[in-house]
Amino acid sequence: MSATHRAWAPGRVNLIGEHTDYTGGLVMPMAIDLGCEIRFERIAEPMISLVSADQPDPLTLQLPVAGAGDVMPAWGRYVAGVAEELGAASGIVGEVSSTVPLGSGLSSSAALEVAVALALGATGSDVELAEICRAAERRASGVPCGIMDQLASVAGVAGHALLIDCGKLTVEPVPVPVDCSVVVIHSGQHRDLAGSAYNERVEQCARAEVLIGPLRSAASDAWRRIEDPTVAARARHVLSENGRVRRFATALAADDLGLAGSLMVQSHRSLRDDFDVSTPALDELVERLVATPGVHGARLTGAGFGGCVVGLCDAGVDPRPDGFLGWIVHASAGAFVEPL
Repeated sequence: MSATHRAWAPGRVNLIGEHTDYTGGLVMPMAIDLGCEIRFERIAEPMISLVSADQPDPLTLQLPVAGAGDVMPAWGRYVAGVAEELGAASGIVGEVSSTVPLGSGLSSSAALEVAVALALGATGSDVELAEICRAAERRASGVPCGIMDQLASVAGVAGHALLIDCGKLTVEPVPVPVDCSVVVIHSGQHRDLAGSAYNERVEQCARAEVLIGPLRSAASDAWRRIEDPTVAARARHVLSENGRVRRFATALAADDLGLAGSLMVQSHRSLRDDFDVSTPALDELVERLVATPGVHGARLTGAGFGGCVVGLCDAGVDPRPDGFLGWIVHASAGAFVEPL
């Protein structure tokens, strides 16, 4: 066996720009100081053997992999997806642990994928690594996700959010003001995109693009040309959300927390009314947060259907209600691997 190494990859919270990534639009996540760690040794044998500190069943995977979506235990599908994308022929032995809560919308699966890719020796640019891990996610879950989660985990910059153009695949770090804090609060509803209407929303956006062209570049009122009211509403959200991301980035860079918070609330209402991915629990939590002194804005994060709300607050304000699980998170650097 080789020397022991540590691969670490952060989760992410999306500040604004929801359901825009898979149409090549704009998003603004930040990598966070909750992440996935793998302590491992590389081996010459064609096998991956991992135990998890958070899951009861270990993973033993023979290489090369074919059919990642059928691997058991289920958490191993994301490992298998990465190995399949890389065409891995030699493996690793080690232990996985994570501080990213499952089913929260903070990208626990993307953090695992990126950490596995680094452990298996993946190289290349941030975008190339993120593309491998996004393809692995699709293999593992069948969810046609965009690249935001994986790219945020790979390309994180400490103290900065990331303005990502998912069409051009560019990343622009934007400083997070020191006089604010970012809080993430779990609604109490577990979120599982593979069992949600996420795929339906992707298909509805694709139908809109057939009618009015790429949503990333369509005029802000182009949705009016769509006769189907549901498809028109989906397009209206994406078009308006891309505009909100641009304004949010400008507001955050200018330390205009009032405007940034207002845009977050607008984003939530659009996700609730036009995209129909919110829930009563998420709506109630957002309303509760925005009514709290020192909170500038809040919105659902992580695609909706349950999971978490993110709030933008004055520094030192902790609006986490009693009885709710939550975290004050900080903008983290991106993934890395190092010898121990």
